[in-house]
Amino acid sequence: MTNETQATQAATTTEGAEPNTAPGETPTGGEQQEQQAVGQQPQGQADAASTDPAQGAGADGEAGKPKPAEGAPEKYEFQAPEGTEAFDSQVLDAFSAVAKDLNLPQEQAQQILDKMTPVIQARQVEQLQAAHDQWIQAAETDKEFGGEKLQENMAVAKKALDTFGSPELRTLLNQSGLGNHPEIIRAFYRAGKAISEDRFIPSGQANAAAGANAKRLYPNSNMN
Repeated sequence: MTNETQATQAATTTEGAEPNTAPGETPTGGEQQEQQAVGQQPQGQADAASTDPAQGAGADGEAGKPKPAEGAPEKYEFQAPEGTEAFDSQVLDAFSAVAKDLNLPQEQAQQILDKMTPVIQARQVEQLQAAHDQWIQAAETDKEFGGEKLQENMAVAKKALDTFGSPELRTLLNQSGLGNHPEIIRAFYRAGKAISEDRFIPSGQANAAAGANAKRLYPNSNMN
């Protein structure tokens, strides 16, 4: 028994197969169909694939419908960020005009406000506090009522405030910080000196003098 060579084994595996077409020979009809199935796609299927309406569908899943482009709305509707005060109408109008020029959608414009508003408000508080500190320092060193007799002179100013000021005025001075402004203190200090007990005023003229001082300090006030 002889051993088969590789060549012999290869020959046996191809036994029964149709012979290859020799160079120059035309393939038979069956061979043409096989080549077309393997190497080519029918034109009808290619056209159907290229015109499939499912292709190019937007993120919303609607075939053939383009996603609408976002832009500036007809009118912005802004909400104040949580923990902040309501927006000033003039500030909003100015910001809306800029946002519309940039064609910002509502959501993007609101995001800018949400991030910028706390920073702006914190900066405003810092600036006001710095101004108040400057007022206090200027009052403490004022040549007229400051210096070593500051506390004594502040008592004189407080007396005028108690005499002529209303509770609403006191609240305003405290909340705004204007009670620390040197010119406000100066006005009340001078008024306090004018009604000081060191100056002798006959009892019959005391009320008239107080009313005259009030008119000089508050010429447009309703209490006159």
